[in-house]
Amino acid sequence: MKYYSLNRQSPMVDFREATIKGQAPDKGLYFPERIPRIDPAFFKAIETIPDDEIGVRVMIPYTGTVIPENELHRIVSEAMNFPIPLVKVTKDIYSLELFHGPTLAFKDVGARFMSRCLGYFSKGKSEKITVLVATSGDTGGAVANGFYGVDGVDVVILYPFGKVSSVQEKQLTTLGKNIRALAIEGTFDDCQKMVKQAFADTELNKKLFLTSANSINVARWLPQQLYYFLAYKQWKQINDEAPIISVPSGNFGNVCAGLLAHISGLPVKHFIAACNANKVVPEFLATQEYKPQKAIATISNAMDVGDPSNFVRILELFNKDFLKIKNVLSSYSLSDEETKAIIADLYSSEKYLPDPHGAVGYLGLKKYLKESMNKAGLFLETAHPVKFYDIVELLINSKIPFPQQLNDISGKHNFSFKMKDDFSELKEFLLEMGNK
Repeated sequence: MKYYSLNRQSPMVDFREATIKGQAPDKGLYFPERIPRIDPAFFKAIETIPDDEIGVRVMIPYTGTVIPENELHRIVSEAMNFPIPLVKVTKDIYSLELFHGPTLAFKDVGARFMSRCLGYFSKGKSEKITVLVATSGDTGGAVANGFYGVDGVDVVILYPFGKVSSVQEKQLTTLGKNIRALAIEGTFDDCQKMVKQAFADTELNKKLFLTSANSINVARWLPQQLYYFLAYKQWKQINDEAPIISVPSGNFGNVCAGLLAHISGLPVKHFIAACNANKVVPEFLATQEYKPQKAIATISNAMDVGDPSNFVRILELFNKDFLKIKNVLSSYSLSDEETKAIIADLYSSEKYLPDPHGAVGYLGLKKYLKESMNKAGLFLETAHPVKFYDIVELLINSKIPFPQQLNDISGKHNFSFKMKDDFSELKEFLLEMGNK
């Protein structure tokens, strides 16, 4: 499998080069030259196939020959060695819980997959790889955990100061060792802009081997397909029809991976991209005009993105055919007030507690089911509600028990550097780090 840049001004590369580079030299995102087609017999037998075997079968066309099959099996097994259950919420609505990993967020699978790929690719290399990543919340913790202690890899995480939850901040700032966290005085979009400037800076790239761990990187983006295959495996046991799936969406890597899985053959009736007040994609689907906006801060902070990087991949998946996109994807914008209300309501009426992002996913699904006259579907619950305990506990008037993963870091000291929204400061920091 080869990958081309969506800007179409760079040579095609294999999975190894696409992973190490992160972004193409022409600043475009990498995209697979073809979409693998999965034999329908695979889906008929999916309930009998072990989860890690499903993962290998899905990923092997994308990795090609650059990772031996036995190594790929190890990488997949380690990336998804925790439960991903489909849980009943109401009579016809189910939650795919993606928060049972080490950092209690859906990004654990992609971050762990990518870290192990880079660890494999860096064996025997004398030059260190520097992973540079911007986070609006959960990416930072998942990347920090996934890459912690990986030989030959340093990690620098930029996050918007004061705009991530206290638990999220603990997860990305307490590790130390090869993980460095920078608290940027700005928004997630400001952090993402600084990261893009770093990749475009000639001097930096001469002195450092930079790559990204955001979902712009194919090794972070592509494994997210596995959620949807595991969802379908469990959905088949409760419903004969293909599922309707609602995905809380910010940078649009997750729902894009689901759409890719669907085009590969995965049976899905419809997708919903459920957004908070940051509604550039809902407005695009309503007007056919894509207008980036400045990010708006909300309680579902990991989705506070005003110019989602991965939407260009969705356009590519459908050859920029607006009607084809509309046929398979709907999108809604939900307010903080609606989100708070449904968290309290679901806890009271169904004894189910979503986090703010999952609550947006649930609301998006409910809206679509009402408009389309469908009855059943599932939403992705992307983070454990305890990560937002300061918001959620007030809504339910009750304490959320801390999982062991958080007890392990609660008393640790934060290691972070405060930095202005200024690329020159980031550049100086990276150059000094590279000289040590």
